[in-house]
Amino acid sequence: MGRVTERRRVLRVREGGVGHRADTLVAEEPLEIRLNGKPLAITMRTPGDDFALAVGFLVSEGVVYDASDVASVVYCAGATVDGSNSYNVVDVRLAPGVEVPDISLERNVYTTSSCGLCGKASLDAVRTSARQPIADTPPVRVTTRVLSMLPDRLREAQEVFERTGGLHAAALFTPEGELLDVREDVGRHNAVDKLVGRALQRGGLPLSRAVLMVSGRASFELAQKAVMASIPVLAAVSAPSSLAVDLAAESGLTLIGFLRGPSMNVYAGEERVMLPA
Repeated sequence: MGRVTERRRVLRVREGGVGHRADTLVAEEPLEIRLNGKPLAITMRTPGDDFALAVGFLVSEGVVYDASDVASVVYCAGATVDGSNSYNVVDVRLAPGVEVPDISLERNVYTTSSCGLCGKASLDAVRTSARQPIADTPPVRVTTRVLSMLPDRLREAQEVFERTGGLHAAALFTPEGELLDVREDVGRHNAVDKLVGRALQRGGLPLSRAVLMVSGRASFELAQKAVMASIPVLAAVSAPSSLAVDLAAESGLTLIGFLRGPSMNVYAGEERVMLPA
């Protein structure tokens, strides 16, 4: 199986000295996700938690929502020319009675791209495929004090980032700021899929009492994944996209961007944010 990090020889140039040394890099390898034996999508990811990544991806696509929907998840043997296992192809078998979606070119373009379908078509795709709407009853409330601490807590939990400086991260917190789970990956969307997939494997969906914190920006794709997992609050250290804000407003998702210390912008769902007195 692929490693999370790899070593490469580099020429290091610093003030006062030049020399060769070994540098630690984050590993990046393709993962092909198959559904009942048929190719569905390919993503570039950091190896690790591949089964969770695969089923989390299927949650975001509205295919599965409960551990009972999945019969098995396995690496495909003989995925290389010489017949050895590359550990880069995962096959998810659905449980009997679970509907298998139409795997078309349009669907593959949509699911493997961070843009895919655009505008109203994207919003409609999420609206029609969401298994359960965001329904946090009683409503989740998060103080600005708790929110202000989440970026640092996310950063402190990034073990591989400390060694490579080249990973995104996503974490689930309670509304009180307790860390529930954290995953790292070269792709923010993969990190979120790993979180959601691990929750599904543990019977933890819907994530209706969780706050999702992500490094970087909040794209439509990340907002989509939050909605599909019934997560009520998504916070990011950078900017959201316009379509992410549209989806958040329509679906009832609280979307927070530019979360840096006590400063933040609340783009949708401000009723869940408790302001200082």
